[in-house]
Amino acid sequence: MAEFTYTIFLDAGHGGSDPGATFNGRQEKDDTLNLTLAVGKILESYGFRVIYARTEDIYQSPYQKAALGNDSGANVFISIHRNSSPYPNQYSGVESLVYNAWLPAGTIATNINRQLEQVGFKNLGVNERPNLVVLRQSNIPAVLVEVGFINNEKDNELFDREFDAIARAIADGIAGTLWSW
Repeated sequence: MAEFTYTIFLDAGHGGSDPGATFNGRQEKDDTLNLTLAVGKILESYGFRVIYARTEDIYQSPYQKAALGNDSGANVFISIHRNSSPYPNQYSGVESLVYNAWLPAGTIATNINRQLEQVGFKNLGVNERPNLVVLRQSNIPAVLVEVGFINNEKDNELFDREFDAIARAIADGIAGTLWSW
């Protein structure tokens, strides 16, 4: 009997003409693509099938990303982002956004946040954001992970210094949840 393998759809937030949040020349789209590819490699090494929304610097609308995720046959949709605040160094930490915290996505989000907290980020919790297109339009459990604030110098320092540990933390948060299903 063949073993069932979960498929994970990974979305690197923003891209192409949409840089996302920026700070001192740093662009969210670059951080998210690098991190998403690193997370995907780890998940693949664990035996998961990974499908990417993008593997290069191209633009896709949130509706396109949700449709790609829905058509992918994946079991979960994970969108990786960096947060931003009105003023530099105003806020710090990780936050995960879901359509409904009581659905399976809430469990995945909680586990990702816990793993990232162990790397050194402040855990800002799991918050419902039903207005976000990639969450609202997704037909599978979807989580949008905000990996630190791009306009917080300490979060950026942690992001750069602990990049590999952050990628592994996100992968472990996803994998640990799926293995328990």
